[in-house]
Amino acid sequence: MAELKEKLNDLVEELREARDELRVQVHLGKAEVKDDWEELEHKWERLRARTERVEERAGEAAEDVGQAMVLLGEEIKKGYQKIRKAL
Repeated sequence: MAELKEKLNDLVEELREARDELRVQVHLGKAEVKDDWEELEHKWERLRARTERVEERAGEAAEDVGQAMVLLGEEIKKGYQKIRKAL
C-alpha cells in the first residue's frame, strides 16, 4: 500500500504541475481545446477528492481504489499532453 500511495502522490504532483502550466495557456489559447480542458478539470477534481479519501482508509479496498485512481490520473495526463500538442 505504501508503494501505491507514493506512486499516486507522485502522479498527483506531476499532474498538478502540468495543470498549472496548461491553465494559463488554455485561457489564452485555442477555443477547441477549452472543451477538453473542462472535461479534464472535472476528472482532476474527482481524482483529488478520491486521493484524500484513500489516504484516510487502509486495506485491500483502498488498494483497489488506489489502482483505479492511478488509471484516472494516467487518463488526465494523456489529456494534458493532447492539449499541450494542440496549443
